[in-house]
Amino acid sequence: MMEKRFKLAEYGPHLWTREKARQIRGRVAAVLETLGTGGVLVIDAAGVEAFDFSFATELFGKTLLTLGSEYPGRFVIAENLTECTNENLSKALESVNLTMIERSQGQLKLLGKVHPTDEETFAQIVGTGEAVSAGSLSKKLEVNLTAMNERLSKLTNLGVVRREKGSSASGREQYVYRVLS
Repeated sequence: MMEKRFKLAEYGPHLWTREKARQIRGRVAAVLETLGTGGVLVIDAAGVEAFDFSFATELFGKTLLTLGSEYPGRFVIAENLTECTNENLSKALESVNLTMIERSQGQLKLLGKVHPTDEETFAQIVGTGEAVSAGSLSKKLEVNLTAMNERLSKLTNLGVVRREKGSSASGREQYVYRVLS
């Protein structure tokens, strides 16, 4: 897995306004261009004390809205958020019905508009540490296969889970799901 870091602190400890975020978003897009499928862009907020709602909506919201179409198969995660930046980012993502991955102390979790079933499914995929099939997940979480496929489709469309072709124990083609391969 190719992982690149984008250090927000290079733009200051306090990040305000859509205009400032728009300038930074162009640089984020340039880094995303260099990543291949499965690549991870870590937006590192270490050293950033605060950013406002409009900054978060512009930088994170607009980046995530185009991720699946412009940079398919890539992940964007946030790391080293303060209580203030975490709250503003979460509210900004909720306002545009988006979810993203936050890595905190080595643990992956979802941030933004998150339904408890999505959190449960995401946590199960992360917990397996490898690609997992919808059938396997539906058994582990005691959910019917149709419901599990709907959950996985949603998480894939949000860009927090990646779907890949795999094969079952019997050799049949099936899709498997993973987080940050």
